[in-house]
Amino acid sequence: MNNNDILKRLRYIFDLSDGDMLAIFALAEREVEPTQLKQWFQPDESPTFDALKDIQLATFLNGLISHLRGKKEGPAPAPERKLTHNLILRKLKIALNLQTEDMLAIWERVDFRLSKHELSSFFRQPGHRNYRLCQDQVLRNFLQGLQLKLRPSTEETA
Repeated sequence: MNNNDILKRLRYIFDLSDGDMLAIFALAEREVEPTQLKQWFQPDESPTFDALKDIQLATFLNGLISHLRGKKEGPAPAPERKLTHNLILRKLKIALNLQTEDMLAIWERVDFRLSKHELSSFFRQPGHRNYRLCQDQVLRNFLQGLQLKLRPSTEETA
């Protein structure tokens, strides 16, 4: 999954308007122009398409945490320059205040099974011997399950 696809899915899952999206970026102390936002949502083959960089998606996720949990005192945390699916999963867990059982239940909505040990391996430090890289299918299924949880009227999509 690329960053633009992840941002599109998150926008749909949380039913965010352009104004909401811009406000979320502002919560992370990043001003985004409406034209820039529209370019991120263009089809890949469009001449006006602009690929979303890791730091931009990390900024959005930091803003989403502030949006859903409330802004903390002091400056916004610095966004990561290099973003992995593991970090995206961690930021969504924080934003939604999810526990292990909650996350596993989200995957179960789309018939994707993980054990508690497999899930905890995604949140370990990269050098740890039990660290596991979160693959596309794991994140894709989590986002699909989250969509079914937060927007239950939607049909399952491939």
